[in-house]
Amino acid sequence: MFSLCVIASAAPSERYPVDWAQAAEEALRHYSALLRTDTSNPPGNETRAAKYLQSVLEREGVPVKLLALEPSRANLVARLSGNGSKKPILIMGHTDVVGVQRAKWSVDPFAAIHKNGFIYGRGAQDDKDNATAGLMLLLLLKRAGVKLDRDVIYLAEAGEEGTTQVGIDFLVREHWPEIAAEYALAEGGAAVAHEGRVRYVQVSTTEKVPRQVRLVAHGTAGHGSRPVPDNVVVHLSAAVAKFGGWQPPMRLNETTRTFFERLAAISPPEEAVRFRGILDPNQAPAIERYFFEHEPGYYTVLRTSVTPTMIHAGFRNNVIPSEGTAWLDVRALPDEDIDGLYSQLGRVINDPAVQLVPFHQTDRPATPPSRLDTEMFRALETAQRRMFPTAVTLPAMLAGATDMAQIRAKGVQAYGVGPVVDDSGAGGAHADDERLAEGSLEKFIQYLWYAVLEVAASR
Repeated sequence: MFSLCVIASAAPSERYPVDWAQAAEEALRHYSALLRTDTSNPPGNETRAAKYLQSVLEREGVPVKLLALEPSRANLVARLSGNGSKKPILIMGHTDVVGVQRAKWSVDPFAAIHKNGFIYGRGAQDDKDNATAGLMLLLLLKRAGVKLDRDVIYLAEAGEEGTTQVGIDFLVREHWPEIAAEYALAEGGAAVAHEGRVRYVQVSTTEKVPRQVRLVAHGTAGHGSRPVPDNVVVHLSAAVAKFGGWQPPMRLNETTRTFFERLAAISPPEEAVRFRGILDPNQAPAIERYFFEHEPGYYTVLRTSVTPTMIHAGFRNNVIPSEGTAWLDVRALPDEDIDGLYSQLGRVINDPAVQLVPFHQTDRPATPPSRLDTEMFRALETAQRRMFPTAVTLPAMLAGATDMAQIRAKGVQAYGVGPVVDDSGAGGAHADDERLAEGSLEKFIQYLWYAVLEVAASR
């Protein structure tokens, strides 16, 4: 009886040991196969990747569904059933990738080349690492016969790179019961290393909301030799220039405040002073300026940001145009009052010749951040301490956008996770020569395994 009690009380990771060397070798095969599958979006052709994943999972007896709005752009959903005492957990990865400029790559971007300790390929970090890690998680759970309190759902989705209508929007609208969950793990995080040592594990709990704005100016067309007071180039340029010196005020939320507090605790003294100082209203203005000039990644999470990106006006150098357009890339904080922001932008421009026109190509919802007090977030912290004991977990707000927005809008507590990456950012998502360090994928799968076992395995 005593031995049975000891076994029953053992941690899930001790009850279900894994041969990580063998798992790493297998993961690399699947990862390489996905990298060699060209799913550039457009056009996507994600069904190619979905069918590969389907064949792997069905060989292991894992039930799979392909759900597609368009035949060539299938989403894959696979599920391991638990006893139903807890709600499911959803593991997400998208199979489409952004396109490439082949001439700017040093290797074939769709050949999964191994070079200098890295694996090169479009999608290496965005997002075929997460797609592979989710696949391996299901395979390991199935083979180990893990008894589950909650279903574990794996979603390999299409269309994340700008065509969500065939991916997450389609699934939420027409197949929500297939992916409904209490928790979700997806892209948007990383274990960030400096000189080979992981300093912190970034877990995204929220993200900015993309909102595009056009500035349209109208005036009198005419010959370039005759200046006019309503020259649209002049009015448009003046409007755009105002956003070189104005941004919405700084506003921290629970995620960003905790991010800077924890980052200060592990940083060198000079950096720690800035990270603590940004929390002090008296010191914040000077530190904001420093971030703007030297560390824009920190600056952007302090506020809703407004960035001019394009200007179009005129067609000949001797013709005054009658219309001109500029674009502002607005990345709003999750709780931003968008209508109020647009009114504020109008007051900043303060020119009746320039009209502000919201232009929403996508309809990513604004949602509250996922909580830091959940069983899932605590499990991610526990997995970090096990994998990287000298590091710390940092909740983070993404400046970019992911498909977790649509999931959070349905009430799911969603967290962005990812592999070990160098803090230089070289070869990252969407970059030329996108790559992932050899061994990073194995560590990511282990991290995912420990965290999911903690919240899903029966005690």
